[in-house]
Amino acid sequence: PTGPHEVGATALYLKDTSRPDPWNLDADARELKVTLWYPTSQRDGQRAPYMTPEESERLLKGSRITGVPYDILSRTRTNAVKDAEPAGEKLPLVVLSPGFTKPVSTLTSLAEDLASRGYVVAGIDHTYESYATTFPDGRIAGCLACDSDTDPGFGTGVVQGRAADVSFVLDRLPAKWEGSDRIDRSRIAMAGQSIGGAAAVAAMVRDPRVRAGIDMDGTTYARIPKSGFSRPFMFMGSPEHSPGGRDTSWDRDWKLLTGWKRWVVLSGADHQSFTDGPLLAGVLGMKPAYGVLPAARGAELTRTYVAAFLDRHLKARRQPLLEEASSRYPEVAFCPETCARS
Repeated sequence: PTGPHEVGATALYLKDTSRPDPWNLDADARELKVTLWYPTSQRDGQRAPYMTPEESERLLKGSRITGVPYDILSRTRTNAVKDAEPAGEKLPLVVLSPGFTKPVSTLTSLAEDLASRGYVVAGIDHTYESYATTFPDGRIAGCLACDSDTDPGFGTGVVQGRAADVSFVLDRLPAKWEGSDRIDRSRIAMAGQSIGGAAAVAAMVRDPRVRAGIDMDGTTYARIPKSGFSRPFMFMGSPEHSPGGRDTSWDRDWKLLTGWKRWVVLSGADHQSFTDGPLLAGVLGMKPAYGVLPAARGAELTRTYVAAFLDRHLKARRQPLLEEASSRYPEVAFCPETCARS
């Protein structure tokens, strides 16, 4: 992590009895695991787990990755101290939502970095939408949603469900986490990758507490009001998400964003460049495709631009980086004006 603070992490388990689970009709409540990353002054202690051996196995099998020990991702060393005492006060909160089939741990490098810069990060595992979510009693929820991912309207249903998850987490966090008195509840933003980024749009439309949002390479499904939407938003994507590209959802939504907005495209990025995926490719025996942004650089660009956006909108700090192209980061193009399709 690049910020001045040490990082702590802890897991919360929440149960929403007010609505049925959208994927498991036999469940009497919607259960969620939330991972919190936050600043701490504690440097020593047991490191927070990346994922369990069983979660690693299910993720690799689901992703059809072979030739390595199935538990290998459980050996990933994190930078956060497990259950460390939180530090700081009046900290802004960032909700993170992962891509479909992925646990929120695949956004750990971004989450730890934001916590080191003075944010509390709440990463939501949207139950039954990833290959494995483990609950304290040992139950493992698999990807029930995977059975219907080709159904019409699937993406819309996912993002509406995730928006409800976000509102519930924001409702319950004060009572469920002892460090929550350190959060400034007037400064909340959300970022997500893939359908998690689409969920950021849906959560903002649903819940006015979410003041700003970032969609990292996700096709959008939520309906933005035709009258427009004025809260700050940033699209950050791979070249597939250039204006006039294969996915037209950003072109459509860009016109409806009436407030502060940015659309940045990272040359050489692919869909996973905004996640831990490329950083872990080596241990999984996967060679990067020719011309793809190197893993460390992709992580640096993601962290830098996400933090700049959040510092601008939650900490009211001027960010020249978001005003024009930077010679330090030539891979980043601002659209639609300066970003021709390559």
